[in-house]
Amino acid sequence: MPSTTLTHKKKQQIILWVLGTLIALGPLSIDMYLPAFEQIAQDFSIPKSQVGYSLTTYFIGIALGQLMYGPVMDKFGRKTPLLFGLVLYIFAALICFFSPNIWWLMAARFLQAIGASAGMVASKAVVRDVFKPEEVARAISFLMLIMGGAPIVAPTLGGFIIHHLHWPYIFLALVIVASLMFVSVFRFLPDNFPADYSVNLNPIEVTKKYVGIFKNKIFLTYSLAGSLCIGALFAYIANAPVLFTDKFHFTELQFGWLFGLNAAGLIAGSQLNRVVLKRFSTYQTTKFVGFILLVFSILLVVFSLYVDHYISILGCLFVILFLLGFQNPNTTALSLYPFTRKAGRASALVGSFKMILGAVASFVISSFSGQYLLPMAICIFLCFLLSYVLLIGFEWKEKAAVSFLKSAK
Repeated sequence: MPSTTLTHKKKQQIILWVLGTLIALGPLSIDMYLPAFEQIAQDFSIPKSQVGYSLTTYFIGIALGQLMYGPVMDKFGRKTPLLFGLVLYIFAALICFFSPNIWWLMAARFLQAIGASAGMVASKAVVRDVFKPEEVARAISFLMLIMGGAPIVAPTLGGFIIHHLHWPYIFLALVIVASLMFVSVFRFLPDNFPADYSVNLNPIEVTKKYVGIFKNKIFLTYSLAGSLCIGALFAYIANAPVLFTDKFHFTELQFGWLFGLNAAGLIAGSQLNRVVLKRFSTYQTTKFVGFILLVFSILLVVFSLYVDHYISILGCLFVILFLLGFQNPNTTALSLYPFTRKAGRASALVGSFKMILGAVASFVISSFSGQYLLPMAICIFLCFLLSYVLLIGFEWKEKAAVSFLKSAK
């Protein structure tokens, strides 16, 4: 009996590691090539800021992909659509490797995101399929830790590759990583969720179900408030390569370490959030952190106007990312609080909203060519201002819903 239990635990550990690599594929795809913006711009003879449009198309693909894979995985099971997504990802990464201009790279990044979103959706769904209810929270925490660690490693790894080779080899490395994931999924991942061919994939019916979720006032408020925070995060991500390598003259390797440090702040915030929630409710924490984020975004604007020194900017950005470690999971949890049976679709919709706002923010920032700090600071400020207005406005108008949320833990 002990040996059987041990075997079962080992299988669960293997499954968790497979799922962890899948959920890390998204951050790796975003962050590994950030240090290569200068090389890409030189090869394609374009301003470095325009390379950011390839981030925009990636975020659009992730937004659409998550909405698409949710019902598809309910109809055909988890494993088959996931394997298809990995094949599409590998194909798109190869196109990135051979891209002759920015337009090819933008299109390939869109396809790459569609493929990567399969892993993002499947990883959470498989956890619910494989693990017992009392084990799900621990399993998801492990996945979030890996997902949070990927942005720390990715820019440094990307910087190492472009230092010794050239930027297309970043995408060749992603091809190798995704190919290994394909083998591990095919070999180790069970498909415990049976296909349900009764699921209707008619776009009109799928849209109606998503619209029904969207109409919930709690979901709408907190999903949009959280998505605006993610918009601020992606405004930073889109502008960081230009800001720190051109304006503050960091090398690609130094930029990788800097980006990793800020990502570590994000992880630290998310881990400390678990401790804070033992004493304060999710609702209280979200409201308080929303106000502090607004304060630091104002400071960032002031620093960009009157100080403009990398130490002050770095310090302010680090605190903002640290606080986002609280706000991202908390707004997500509150937006899903009204749902039980529809939690999967609601989760996909939240993820899609975040990527849409990320796409908008990265597009806006990429439209400013040059070494400008102020547009990023203003974009971050507006995101946090609108997010906080949503939180306060909801509290003022929906007192019954607020009473409901104050009990959320």
